[in-house]
Amino acid sequence: MDIISRDFRTAHMNCSGPLLATTITPTAPLDDPSRLIRFFDSSSSFAISTDIRSSLLAHTNTELRFSKVEGNAWVDVYVAYWKATERILAVDDGEKGSWAKVYESWKEVTNTLIRGYSNSGFEAWTIPCLYVTARYLRAFAIKADEEQRAGDDVPFGIGVQDDMAGDHGKNEKLEDAARIVNRIFTLCISDRAPLENSRKWGLYYTTNLLFKTYFKLNSIGLSKNIIRALQASQTDMPPMESFPKSHIVTFKYYVGVILFLEEDYVQAEDYLTDAWNMCHRDAQRNRELILTYLIPCHLLTTHTLPTTHLLAPYPRLQRVFGALGQSVRRGDLAGFDVALANGEDEFVKRRIYLTLERGRDIALRNLLRKVYLAGGFEEPKDGAPPLRRTRVPVAEFGAAIRLGNKTPDRCLENDEVECLLANMIYKVRTLISYGTVA
Repeated sequence: MDIISRDFRTAHMNCSGPLLATTITPTAPLDDPSRLIRFFDSSSSFAISTDIRSSLLAHTNTELRFSKVEGNAWVDVYVAYWKATERILAVDDGEKGSWAKVYESWKEVTNTLIRGYSNSGFEAWTIPCLYVTARYLRAFAIKADEEQRAGDDVPFGIGVQDDMAGDHGKNEKLEDAARIVNRIFTLCISDRAPLENSRKWGLYYTTNLLFKTYFKLNSIGLSKNIIRALQASQTDMPPMESFPKSHIVTFKYYVGVILFLEEDYVQAEDYLTDAWNMCHRDAQRNRELILTYLIPCHLLTTHTLPTTHLLAPYPRLQRVFGALGQSVRRGDLAGFDVALANGEDEFVKRRIYLTLERGRDIALRNLLRKVYLAGGFEEPKDGAPPLRRTRVPVAEFGAAIRLGNKTPDRCLENDEVECLLANMIYKVRTLISYGTVA
């Protein structure tokens, strides 16, 4: 109890939100692994309210004073946190714990904290507490839903979640968590205090958490409501560059992915490029996720492919994009089909399969270009420099397509070849009209 109260008082005297957030974290720090156990053992269900009040408020001095309402609200938060600690320690033991009970108890911590901001005047510098409670609320909801589906205990550990692979089936707890995080978003965006003391500084973190949750629920459409709300409040918000860079990078990544899924590849490329340029060079996992969508965007908008040097630090991307890129460059239609089939599971999981499938047209274009180059030059006339042949027989294109498909024995009708050529001509003219030819 003493270490919690000590950090609580220090955080309030220094207005340190991150330090205050550590006092309600459901995992023990690495340098103090028994912290949760000691905190729980320091009181009982009969005395916890009195003990918390005495520990947090009785020692306040002239430098640290709360109103009665605010002091009582902080006591309620830590009483709820103590009760949640009991559930967390139980599930950590693996004997009688339940992730559903952990979720419900942590939900009470989150709701109590929200009431503190709504009714009791918690100051804006304390919003890292909202970050912690919301982040773990989502994590505990995922564990509870997994436990419900599997009927077995899920090991404790809050790792990086795969937000692009929403689980099919019941997500009752995660849906409930999304509604609570949405309340936090509303709490931040509706704050009318001056910007220097506003909860609006927590908007992008909360928005990113909502994006992650909606992606996990496979309800990406709900993200548009959040984006519209942010756009409508731009005049009342701090400028984006004033927010922590980590918040901005994550926000631009998710907005880029949403635009990508809506097939607005030009805007998606802009957002993803910004995210890539701002992302820390050592954040390999984040940079890999950004490239997962930026590479298909570049393929369609500029017809460019990633270099070997770019993919070198990312073995997974080398595996899924390496063979595909080589096939496009060589105009190897059969190789492209094989690479697309080999990576189908990963491409479908990331929702990029249909976009990459359009790369076959680029591979076909490169193949037809090779036919044109292989045609050589026309006979020079009157000493003029030789010019490349501008008329290529359809049969030559047909032979190249059969070789590219690795079906040299298949009879390809001229009408089929002409149809493919007509489609390519149409697409090239469309690209020219939009000014996107590389």
